[in-house]
Amino acid sequence: MSNCNGCSGSCGGCGGCSAFLELTEGEIKMLLMLAQIPFLPVARRMDDDVPVFLEETDRPAEEYSLILQCLEKRGLIDIDYSKPLKSFDDSAYAAWPVRGSFALTMRGQQVVELLEYQGVN
Repeated sequence: MSNCNGCSGSCGGCGGCSAFLELTEGEIKMLLMLAQIPFLPVARRMDDDVPVFLEETDRPAEEYSLILQCLEKRGLIDIDYSKPLKSFDDSAYAAWPVRGSFALTMRGQQVVELLEYQGVN
């Protein structure tokens, strides 16, 4: 991933060089979705670290991959391929052998609370 909202990628954890955090509409939607559903499925190929999310279809899968990568780089979500969801029909992810889940981090939860406080939806 080379670019998250104009970020040059020079900051390793992308914790934000200032107190300002700019989020896209897609990123906000994903964070608010995680506030409602704490764990969501994710998959990837064995030879590729690009996350695949197929639960929403209002955007191309490639855009969801970028959203997840940007949120993870900013420390707002944690993607864990060692923790697939139990009792989840993952047949849609049959083409991706590595399956896991993702959730908000503590920082992500704080951002969601701020979004909700500000009335962003």
